[in-house]
Amino acid sequence: MWYVIQVMSGKEEAMRRLLGRMVPRSLLADCFTPRYETQMKVRGQWQTVTKVLFPGYLIVDTQQVEELHQALTAVPELTRVLSVGEKFVPLTAEECTWISAFASDADHVVPMSTGVVEEFADGDRIVVTAGPLKGHEALIKSVNRRKSLAFLEIEMFGRKMTTRVGLGIVAKRKGAEADEKHKE
Repeated sequence: MWYVIQVMSGKEEAMRRLLGRMVPRSLLADCFTPRYETQMKVRGQWQTVTKVLFPGYLIVDTQQVEELHQALTAVPELTRVLSVGEKFVPLTAEECTWISAFASDADHVVPMSTGVVEEFADGDRIVVTAGPLKGHEALIKSVNRRKSLAFLEIEMFGRKMTTRVGLGIVAKRKGAEADEKHKE
């Protein structure tokens, strides 16, 4: 089962490596930090980079969460298995499905999506043409075209949260409704 460990934001990768050394391998089938791809301009050139999808959280696959919790007491940094009261709560089936559907199982990275902005009389709409966001445009709450980011509002870790994924807008075009109104 997948559980969530809270760590210091910005130290996710270092903590993943530390847990790999300090926690017995029999307790962890997998430990990962979901990431997403985006593009950034570095020295005038566009480069693909990966960033943390859920800052401050690691996901672990374990069948022995109580023993894992005990092993985390030896870790000198903040590491806490998310719980409700005294009970450790695994990710729900929907949360696991969301992560698995968007990120590849091999490296847990959400690939960058591409899309277009369609202009309509009542406002602009994003249409994703390729990538994991295709067909999931309703999750997009806002877009930062300059940074190639889409901000998503999702239910994750037992609460509603905003996260970001890579979305490159490649064009802006007139929508069908705007064209019809323009013809009248």
